[in-house]
Amino acid sequence: MLSPIPVHDISLPHLRHACSNCSLRELCLPAGLTAEDMHAVEKLVTQGRPVKRGEALYRAGEPFKALYAVRLGFLKTSVISPDGREQVTGFHMSGDLMGMDAISADLHACDAIALEDSEVCELPFTEMETLSRQIPALQHHFYKVMSREIVRDHGVMLLLGNMKAEERVAAFLLSLSTRFQLRGYSSTGFNLRMTREEIGSYLGLKLETVSRTLSKFQEQGLIKVHNRLIELLDLAALRQIISNEQGG
Repeated sequence: MLSPIPVHDISLPHLRHACSNCSLRELCLPAGLTAEDMHAVEKLVTQGRPVKRGEALYRAGEPFKALYAVRLGFLKTSVISPDGREQVTGFHMSGDLMGMDAISADLHACDAIALEDSEVCELPFTEMETLSRQIPALQHHFYKVMSREIVRDHGVMLLLGNMKAEERVAAFLLSLSTRFQLRGYSSTGFNLRMTREEIGSYLGLKLETVSRTLSKFQEQGLIKVHNRLIELLDLAALRQIISNEQGG
């Protein structure tokens, strides 16, 4: 299991060599880069920028300058509807790349807010784009990451378009499980950094519906909930909830 490094324990020498040594490197950078290629990347990347809980990494309407790789922590992206309500559009954890939605318009389309004290590595886009032309593996990797984001967005559209409340919550928990497992963490026990209300906003559900559904899952023995700690006790049953919906 990975052991996240506390913000206050990170030394400057570690930061300078973070890309080479980072256990999350292959989530935001391609495997197989030569030492020379990695050195070129490290020269451009600003490692370890702190973002305190509640602070914005960027705001909607701000000029697009860089992509951000989440190194530590958890962030959400959201937009404000015309009537002033917040609509959560995504949750981002270590290894995720953020900011790609701004590439086409050169402006950020959403707010990115830290849900806990976090750290990001800043990848200046123009310079990284130039470097990618020189390193085909890097360019291909960014295409793959963009494709991954498109697939994830498509999955959210399916959630909101076809699934009932129980299917949406089950799919959300299973998605988090997979993402934590990919990063070397437990796939069956994790803390929810977001509130029930934020989950509801993301899934298109009311707060009460999210809370009621989680309580129902607990009563059925599928999960165990203690404040924000979630234990997935029956992954197969959670998958079956989604399968039943898709099969119907």
